[in-house]
Amino acid sequence: MTTAMSARSVQHFIAGAFEDSAESAPIDRSAPATDEVVSVVQAGGPVEVSRAVAAARAAFDDGPWPRMTGMERSVLIGRVADLIERDAATLAALDAEEVGKPIRLAEGDIAGAVGLWRYAASLALTMSGSTYTNNGPDFTGLVLREPIGVVGLIVPWNFPALILSQKLPFALAAGCTAIVKPSELTSSSAQHIMRLTEEAGFPRGVIGMVVGDGRAGQAIAEADGIDLVSFTGSTATGRRVLAASAGNLKKLSLELGGNAANVVFADADLEDAAAGVVFGVNFNNGECCVSQPRLLVEDAVADDFVAEVARQTALLRVGQPMDPRTDVGALIHAGHREKVTSYIDGASGDGAAVIFGGTRLTEGELGRGQFVAPTVIDRVAAGSAAFQDEIFGPVLTVTRFHDQDEAVRLANGVQYGLANSVWSKSVDTVLQVAKRLQSGTVYANTTIDAPPQMPFGGYKASGVGREMGQAGFEEFTELKSVNIRTGKRAGTFAIRAGA
Repeated sequence: MTTAMSARSVQHFIAGAFEDSAESAPIDRSAPATDEVVSVVQAGGPVEVSRAVAAARAAFDDGPWPRMTGMERSVLIGRVADLIERDAATLAALDAEEVGKPIRLAEGDIAGAVGLWRYAASLALTMSGSTYTNNGPDFTGLVLREPIGVVGLIVPWNFPALILSQKLPFALAAGCTAIVKPSELTSSSAQHIMRLTEEAGFPRGVIGMVVGDGRAGQAIAEADGIDLVSFTGSTATGRRVLAASAGNLKKLSLELGGNAANVVFADADLEDAAAGVVFGVNFNNGECCVSQPRLLVEDAVADDFVAEVARQTALLRVGQPMDPRTDVGALIHAGHREKVTSYIDGASGDGAAVIFGGTRLTEGELGRGQFVAPTVIDRVAAGSAAFQDEIFGPVLTVTRFHDQDEAVRLANGVQYGLANSVWSKSVDTVLQVAKRLQSGTVYANTTIDAPPQMPFGGYKASGVGREMGQAGFEEFTELKSVNIRTGKRAGTFAIRAGA
């Protein structure tokens, strides 16, 4: 086993300098696929957060960043995109190792991150307000869009570089200063990106990072000097962030849990749909907020379709993350692996049938890691825990429906509303169902497939606010109305006593 002495060190980045924690002992992080310690993460808390907030506050209130032109900010943000692209192999390897995801998927994450930084750079050029000149000849109304201030960005463990890139460049483009808090499980790529922002030439204090566990996240949520918190994570933790933020009524953007459905109608291209279903539930080991663990399939084609899904699932290769042939890697840690397998066992106990997988893999090179076989469970009841809860693993539940109304009822019949897919050759069916689904995103004849221009966020318990797109950029801004009266006559503001 690798020792902590040989593992890489992950430090805080505060006021332009990397540093260790003043008091708390660091956290060892083991790779999910090997159980070897690969990184030692500083355990930050209120002390480090307070210092990071002070640096970001000074950079916003007195520094040049929010007062730069959009062009100046755009150039620096674009420079980071170029540097991420230059170091793509390094960043992908860090995320593959710490998350346990296949290297091919990690490489795709980094390519997506480059696109997000470049798109955000373009938004810095287009930030604008509006003017109203239709309220009389002596009145002009200006609506100004301004940066909200200091923002705290809390990033989850499953897409470390990608989700950081859904937040940080958009905040910077708006003129905000930012404090990043990555997961203590997957902090290395965030530290590397901090180094790239330093190389790109960002002013001191504009970007900071505090690493550590939930104490650091709690301190960010509570900090009075932070004007907005953007959090991605579980719904349960999102509720705690909401409560902790109440002190100064800071703005929140919460991207929380999901439990998406793939709704497959009998008239769909069933070959494409089967491939999409298998991809949608096994992508990123199933540890994805828009993973689609629920297959809702029309009765008329259900038996044959489920058999094809099981056949394609059997072709997936479970293996070590750095092997380019691997389709499904290791789950994030042993506790999560046990949670995933408990849902499989529970579904079997409720009368559903495991038709493929369903076991922990312990043979050969998989024996030391947290590997679970991709799993298909047929005839899962809508009231079961496997249907209702976010499993967050490579586990597909199958439920049949009779008509469109039942399909929509089943799809909407969970607390979450992040994303769903609809498969049909009928434009009428696709649009009718898409309009009725209670989710922030609907994929039509595709899955987990969207460019950075498309806003992303949830309905119901899946959160509030949006990331990416113009809407995601505007989350980091405030509107200010300026009401201008010109040429006013004497006595306009006289107060006359009434009889």
